[in-house]
This record gives sequence, C-alpha cells and structure tokens, in this order.
Amino acid sequence: MYANDGFRELDRWECRALLVTVSVGRIVYTRQALPAVLPVNFCLDRDGTVVVRTSVSSELASAIDGAVVAFEADEVAAAAHSGWSVVALGPATLVTDPVEHARLLRTGPRSWAPAPWEVFVRIAQELVTGRRLVGGRTLDGVHPSS
Repeated sequence: MYANDGFRELDRWECRALLVTVSVGRIVYTRQALPAVLPVNFCLDRDGTVVVRTSVSSELASAIDGAVVAFEADEVAAAAHSGWSVVALGPATLVTDPVEHARLLRTGPRSWAPAPWEVFVRIAQELVTGRRLVGGRTLDGVHPSS
C-alpha cells in the first residue's frame, strides 16, 4: 500500500472497536465449490469472536460449520467519501454447549428472520485486517486537501 493512497491500516484493536459499532456484516464461504457471500446480523462475543444466529436447517449453518470463512463488516459515508472496512478470517463452529447456547439466547444477536429452531455460529478471528478511507475525493474528483 502506498502512503498517499487515502487509506490507513487499522490494528486489531481498532478493528474490534469498529465491529461493535455495527450489527450487519457478510460471511464469505464456499457453496458448491464457488464463493458465496451472505449478509448476516451479528455481534461480538465477550471473547471477541463473531457470533451469528441462524436456523438450524439453514444452508449457512451446514456449509460453514468447521470451515474457514471470511467475515466482513464496514461502514460507508458516501456523501463524505469516507468509511472503513474490517475483514476477519477464521474457522466457524456451531455452538453445541447447552450452557453457552442458553447464554447466547440472552446476550447474542437477535435473528432478523426468526426460525423455530435456531443455532449460533461462532467465527474465530485468527487473522483480522482493516482499513479506513481518510480524505476521500469530492464529487468533482478533486482531493479536499488540494
């Protein structure tokens, strides 16, 4: 990355602080040997893992359990030409412990599309990267500091 490209790399702690400010992200996983991207609502658990709630019979739950996935969340201010993006890579696992499942029912994300039987998927953040766009361009294409 070039020093003047308008982006600033974020460290792991900045990424985590930004992730707690939004509730929708995307999971990138493999479906029938092809990349698939699915928007999901989520929360960060107390250990920093991403937690998603979905139907036990969903394609997502069966496709990502035990797989390494990418999780991405961002926030964009189009009018200001600014924003940030965080990507976390790591294994996804279904929460099977009954005590942990009960805790997540109270503290975890609320499902936007409730199902009769829901599970929680935990995504470990083994590799986290992020960047923030600073000093974007105006509508006429001129950099604000010019």
